[in-house]
Amino acid sequence: MHTTKAKKNEKIYEAEVLESSSFDENIIIKILIRAGRTIAKPALEVLEMAIDPFTPAQVRVSLMAALAYLIMPFDLFPDFMPLVGFSDDFVALTAVLSIWSKYMTPSIRTRAERKLNKLFPFV
Repeated sequence: MHTTKAKKNEKIYEAEVLESSSFDENIIIKILIRAGRTIAKPALEVLEMAIDPFTPAQVRVSLMAALAYLIMPFDLFPDFMPLVGFSDDFVALTAVLSIWSKYMTPSIRTRAERKLNKLFPFV
């Protein structure tokens, strides 16, 4: 009887596992170039953590939600607004990184840094 009650309270998470080969980064890259290095760094860290095979599925869901918020043209502060356009995106990205920081590995950070340096080689 106790195991039946435990199964009723058990939470089940379903999420599609992202394969790095099936994820098109071009949309995010175009936005990041426009947004600049300050937004690009946490966005690339979120992206790398989301496509890392060791990141749990439920973590990937919130990471992808933060990236989706980044690519939405109309959000709290639309991206085309000078100075404040990407501020809400930055907050969303850094918040999700803070929440899931225990899954950030040195290899994820290194991959993100390499991509960042390719996008912004002169900074």
